[in-house]
Amino acid sequence: MSDPRAPDAASGSGSGSVSGSGSGFGGRRRTWAELLAGRVGRQLRGPGRERELRESATRLLERHLSLKDLLVEVGGPACGTLCLDQLMGPEASADLSSSFIGSALRDQASKLGVPVAVLSSRTVVSSIVQICASSGEPSRTVLLSAEQRKKLSSLLEVAQYFSAHGMFSRLSFCRELHEVQSSLLLEAVWHLHAQNIVSLPELWESHADTRSTVAWLFRDLCLLCEQMEASTQHADIARTMLSDFVQLFVLRGFQKSSDPSGVEPAHGAQVAVTVLRRMLVFALEALAAGLQDESPAYRTVKNWFGVFCGHTCGGTISADVPKRFFSHTLTQVLTHKPVLRVSDAVQMQREWSFAKTHPLLTSLYRRLFTVLCPEELLGHFQEVLDTHEVNWRHVLSCVSTLVICVPEAPQLVKDWVARRLARAFESCDLDSMVTAFLVARQAALEGPSVFPSYPDWFQASFGSTRGFHSGSKKTLVFLFKFLSDLVPFEAPRYLQTHILHPPLVPSKYRSLLTDYITLAKTRLADLKVSMENMGLYEDLSSARDIIEPDSQAQQDVEKAVTVFEHTGKIPVAVMEASIFRRPYFVSHFLPALLTPRVLPRTPDSRAALIESLRRADKIPPSLYSTYCQACSTAGEKKPESAAPGRTAAAGCVEEPLGLLAAALREFRATVADPTQGDVLSAHLALVSERLSSVLGPGEEDSSLGLSRVQLSLRAPHLEQREQEVADLLLTSFCQNLMAASSLAPADRQGPWAVRFVTTVCGRRLLPVVLTRLGQLLRHQGPSLSASHVLGLAALVVHLSESRSALPDVHVALPAPAESLPVPEFLSSLLPLGTAETSLFCLKFCTAAISYALCKSPAVSQETLYSCLSPALLKKFQFILFRLFSEAREPPSQEDAAGHPWRLLCLPSAAWQRAALCLWKQRTFQELLKEKEVHLTYRDWLQLELEIQPELDFLSDVERWDFQHWAIREHFLPAPSAAGGCDGELQTACSVLVDVLIDFCHGLRSYNCSENSDLVLGSCTGNRDIFSRLQEMAADLGQGHFLFRAFRARLQALAGGWDVAARLRRQRELLVYKRILLGLPPSVLVGSPQAREPAAPDCTDFFQLVNSELRNFCSHGSALTHDITVHFFRGLFNACSQSRNPALTADLILSACQTECPTVLTSALLWWPRLEPDLRGRWRSCCQGPPPQELQRLGEAWQFGRSCLSADSASPAPGPAWLSAAALHFAIQQAGTSIKSQRETLDCQSEELLLVLFFFSLTGLLSSYLAPHSRHQAVDSLEALDVCAEILGCLERRKVSWLVLFQLTETEGSLGPVLLRLAPDPYIRLLPFAFYSLLSYFDEDALLREDAFLHVAVDMYLKLICLFMAGETTAVSALAARNQDLRGQGDPVGLITKARRFLLQSIPRCPQKSFSNMAEIQTFKENCQKQKELLRGLCNKPIPNIILSCERLKAFP
Repeated sequence: MSDPRAPDAASGSGSGSVSGSGSGFGGRRRTWAELLAGRVGRQLRGPGRERELRESATRLLERHLSLKDLLVEVGGPACGTLCLDQLMGPEASADLSSSFIGSALRDQASKLGVPVAVLSSRTVVSSIVQICASSGEPSRTVLLSAEQRKKLSSLLEVAQYFSAHGMFSRLSFCRELHEVQSSLLLEAVWHLHAQNIVSLPELWESHADTRSTVAWLFRDLCLLCEQMEASTQHADIARTMLSDFVQLFVLRGFQKSSDPSGVEPAHGAQVAVTVLRRMLVFALEALAAGLQDESPAYRTVKNWFGVFCGHTCGGTISADVPKRFFSHTLTQVLTHKPVLRVSDAVQMQREWSFAKTHPLLTSLYRRLFTVLCPEELLGHFQEVLDTHEVNWRHVLSCVSTLVICVPEAPQLVKDWVARRLARAFESCDLDSMVTAFLVARQAALEGPSVFPSYPDWFQASFGSTRGFHSGSKKTLVFLFKFLSDLVPFEAPRYLQTHILHPPLVPSKYRSLLTDYITLAKTRLADLKVSMENMGLYEDLSSARDIIEPDSQAQQDVEKAVTVFEHTGKIPVAVMEASIFRRPYFVSHFLPALLTPRVLPRTPDSRAALIESLRRADKIPPSLYSTYCQACSTAGEKKPESAAPGRTAAAGCVEEPLGLLAAALREFRATVADPTQGDVLSAHLALVSERLSSVLGPGEEDSSLGLSRVQLSLRAPHLEQREQEVADLLLTSFCQNLMAASSLAPADRQGPWAVRFVTTVCGRRLLPVVLTRLGQLLRHQGPSLSASHVLGLAALVVHLSESRSALPDVHVALPAPAESLPVPEFLSSLLPLGTAETSLFCLKFCTAAISYALCKSPAVSQETLYSCLSPALLKKFQFILFRLFSEAREPPSQEDAAGHPWRLLCLPSAAWQRAALCLWKQRTFQELLKEKEVHLTYRDWLQLELEIQPELDFLSDVERWDFQHWAIREHFLPAPSAAGGCDGELQTACSVLVDVLIDFCHGLRSYNCSENSDLVLGSCTGNRDIFSRLQEMAADLGQGHFLFRAFRARLQALAGGWDVAARLRRQRELLVYKRILLGLPPSVLVGSPQAREPAAPDCTDFFQLVNSELRNFCSHGSALTHDITVHFFRGLFNACSQSRNPALTADLILSACQTECPTVLTSALLWWPRLEPDLRGRWRSCCQGPPPQELQRLGEAWQFGRSCLSADSASPAPGPAWLSAAALHFAIQQAGTSIKSQRETLDCQSEELLLVLFFFSLTGLLSSYLAPHSRHQAVDSLEALDVCAEILGCLERRKVSWLVLFQLTETEGSLGPVLLRLAPDPYIRLLPFAFYSLLSYFDEDALLREDAFLHVAVDMYLKLICLFMAGETTAVSALAARNQDLRGQGDPVGLITKARRFLLQSIPRCPQKSFSNMAEIQTFKENCQKQKELLRGLCNKPIPNIILSCERLKAFP
């Protein structure tokens, strides 16, 4: 760039005899030569003097002479309008060259007597003015037309020729331009600068009038910004012009060093800085005044803010220049018109959040942030706050933009606020305190995803002994003085926060806190905001206005119903409000909850919550009665305003949904445009704001916590508004992914997906999104389009990445289940039962795994594990094994077809080819080597059990081949470390049984039956797998493995006799029984041994019967028919393989007498149905008579029948307990009184009568615990009559029956047999049976027995223990339903009678009955302990004889 102040090279060329403009004294006008000649005559001549004079004269003329006037004076008017157009116009020859034009100008300059450089400069300026004026457009413009641009280009070529040949004066040109600058178009000036005719700095340096230069540049720059988008053909030129101007202004205004050309920088820098400042001030004032979209001012501001980017300033010499410019601009923005006071900021700052700030201003902030790092931003921020008066609106909106758009900023701002607070309390600096609170509140307005909520921040800063205020009394006073000064200006939300989460104050300074709380409550009262009327789920961190209590109560009800639906319990907030916030609970919450409506036939969640509150005595009876009456009449009349109300409500929801959809469309446009990556956070913040508007206020306060999400997949339900929001979000994510994938692979798409997922994973939205995903993946998967599958798969990958920040998911199932992490839950949503769902699962898994590998191609295996759940990888392997036979062989080489994600993004995605391509990927195979993701035998069984054979894509033969390959060829020989069975067939069978039982319980499947009496047939898809178990069991030939698996599982179950434990154990045993029934009978009995005697080993089955089956799968003292028949089939199967079938049968049945008598009593119970089958099977395996033990069973059954017939009874076969069982079953099946059979009973042996009495006691207990569906009272009373009759027979024959209540396992007695014949619950309830027969006792005979007192007191104490443990609940429930049983089955009444009986009997007992005083002492102490309990339970006075223990004192 040449120096405009240097002498022109041609300043003296072309001189000649030209006329001057002076006049002589004689009135004759003398020429300029004559004037000079006269002066020369008076001066001394010397060498070079003439040249010096010429140069001085030229300089004088250049400074003071108007060339225009001179030319007019010398050459006439035509000379004043000299223009190159005369030589370059249409009428001129096209062959005219610059040299010809230069020659013509030299001749003209010689003729006029002026320097040719001066003349050419004037001529070029005149031509430029003519070109700029030739547009003919009345409106002001700064851009040239195409024709003007063509003419100007030719003119500038000539000017460049002049300059190259010393025929051009830049200084003269600048001065001429300055005179006509109002007639110039800015584009023409830019072309002069761009083609180095004259630089812009030369232009504004050539004139001292800075104000006019600035005004001209400011005006034309505004016009340029306004007209940039007016015409597409000029848009590129306009953008280039604006970029060049800004680069020049920034360089001249913010370059530290002086210009090496010698131009004084002060003037140029002043012009540049002033122009930039004028433009920024104009933009800020336009924003403050309000801008209409697409208005001229809007376009001007938008395009001017667009210059603030690194690209525009990238042409500067030093990287520090744009940084100084951006810092200066940020300072100007923050300090522009600081008219707002701190009190104004406190009141208005919620209106300055990111979403409410004008997008143009936030775009300016974001552009300023791109050059300055976050640490520099905060440092500069602090410097401005410390040294300037600031515009609080700009400061706080800048804070909001910073924490939203800069990922590192939230933590840095949090630390910065902490430092400001520390500084404030160190020196009681009020300014630091103000800025810290305002910045913290502003950041908190942007939501907990970027900054802690204000309640959390306030409590963390001042709610502990480590708070900033805890140093001394001085700091406490400072804090409360500051908070008190804020009270007149505070929003109610902040006052409520300070009251509910107050600073921690030592007790001796408690008055400071109470004074502040009083002041705050007074202010709230002035604002008509009641602390008592705060909502249960009101968000203190919300920036919304406080709504009316009734509206808040309606929102509380909706939230409470949702929580109750997920947990099944009354929400804690509701229970607390019913106690501690009674006015709000009764006056607002309950009326909102009890709004009359037409009640559904099946109670919904709202009705269930109301019923739970009623049972908890939380609803006043009168209010509940009014509610029920109103609901009963609600269906009869419908308000006329109902329909309009719904329409209005729908309209209110539709508008926010439309705004949300618009925000998501804008976000999609940003994702699809790679140049817009810096505005992702801004658009997501807008999406978050729209979401809050749609969903309404909710609890986003992190202090509420969310440890897990409760969902129901059996009947997933969302409110209409929630489903619409979820659909918008999921659809948007899918569309965004497809748009981004069309531009770049997954690893180069930027952070949009991660930030989107962070936005939709808030505590309010996560359950909604997960529920909707459950609906789509589990119930609508096959109907999803390819783009939806790809999008949802990618979403699952990103959700899995965030597993550490997400709560666990608890799925509501009939059986209890553990909470699942979000990745495992999402994988469990993929069904496999049918061909359609399996293919969908293949697509989804292929998409998810491919996306994860493509998104992170060079990361470690650990990072891939964080993106993919093991369950998803295992399902992918499982389907590949089933669908592709080539996948069953190890992959030979990596597929060269490219990455599968690219195949999936094609319009016609080949899913199967992509799946195989993925399977052969070396990266994927390396991933599968890890133990956590390798498909094991147990995993394969769990997944195979979900397949429904009738809907499978494999035929029956193909499925058999696949299952045979999987078990026999793949998993059986595989080592256990790789998930196999180490070649052990027993291990394979045991694992299969374990998985099968789990599947039947529904622990692995969401499709389990709700029936507690589960059988294998209720679990769809298990038939073929069970067939494989049958095949393997047949190969093994014995069932020891099966019973070992059963024992291991039973040991893992919780013990105890409570209802839940009993039901779980019964459910488990029912499945065991069904498995045993489905396997060959040899599993129960086994094969005969080779050595003699050839008795098969039945120990495992006997142990299962004695320990478990007799307690849960029995009919009193007998097993069910099916398992009994199965055992005898196994017995005959063993006999058929034995050399001596009769001996084998006798050995087995003899073993049953000593080891498992329940099997024999079961055979007696089912003998009429069992005998034909047994005889037929025996004849098929042996031609001889039936075995002796089998004949004994027939004789015992015949004995039982004959005892009840009119004919003489047949003799009782041994053993006695077998005949007694047969007689007991005969009595039960006859259903008639046995009083007529007294003679027959009297003829029986004492042992048989004792055992019969024992069986009758179990029958009595069975009538209480397992009553029939009809005639329950009759059955129980008949059972009691049978017991009484047998008891009478024993007493008549003076047989001591107390031994039945003292049974032990002592060998040689009845104890071992009888204890194995009755279920354990019946044995435990023998005290109940004992005192049920109290009215039938012969007291005199009993008192004579030495064991009476011991047995009676022992039975009483055990009865008390049973009652306290709740084991008499079933009996009391039956007694409560039947009037006839109230005197017999009521445990409380029975205890009362037993106590009376003992107190009356003890004084009559002989002295030797008190040999064991420990029990008597226990009974004595128990009398007093139970007195109050019985009084409360009976609700009636207890007789004095019961409550008095005076009679016991007479005995030692």
